[in-house]
Amino acid sequence: MGACGAKPLLRPVFHMGAHFRFWSFSRVETSGGIRASLAGRYASALFDLARDQRQIESVGKSLDALSQALLDSKDFAELVSSPLVSRDQAAKAFAALSPQLNLDSITSSFLGVLARNGRKNELRKVIRAYRRLAAEHRGETTAEVVTAHPLNDDQLAALKAQLRARAGREVAIDAAVDPNILGGIVVKLGSQQIDASIRTKLNRLAAAMKG
Repeated sequence: MGACGAKPLLRPVFHMGAHFRFWSFSRVETSGGIRASLAGRYASALFDLARDQRQIESVGKSLDALSQALLDSKDFAELVSSPLVSRDQAAKAFAALSPQLNLDSITSSFLGVLARNGRKNELRKVIRAYRRLAAEHRGETTAEVVTAHPLNDDQLAALKAQLRARAGREVAIDAAVDPNILGGIVVKLGSQQIDASIRTKLNRLAAAMKG
């Protein structure tokens, strides 16, 4: 599979201000570890390879570029999610995209494996799982953050500082955008969920009114 040694991947072992006020906390179930999911197993295989070749940060940057491309390009997002795109077509599209995004060789080869295995629709989940593994490797914990609109740098910095104070260690933020929450913020930090979304508040209000 090329000099980067991607062959093992064929079968992986198995409007908001700068400050936030959190209104509620609830426990969330753990998944039993990143490797328990299909995307987690692919991400683990990719991370193990990147670690062995001392390319963790390089692969991380490539995955960040892919994540941004999924946000910026409707065509690319549809390519990844569409079941109508064949495995060969997806592999060729990924190969053509790699130099445009300046992806490293490990990530480029991995995308080919993902496409040929018919798992391209797992790409978003793989990216998120890899980020968690990389953060763990750096001695950080990962907070999954969902907002209705993208956070700017100041908001991210303020949020990171608050979460670091709560966790007692460095926190890596895995940010995602979901307009369906209407506004506010949802944070998953370890086994805790901090839900201050407008959608949840409206649901609680509706439930209270029924009573």
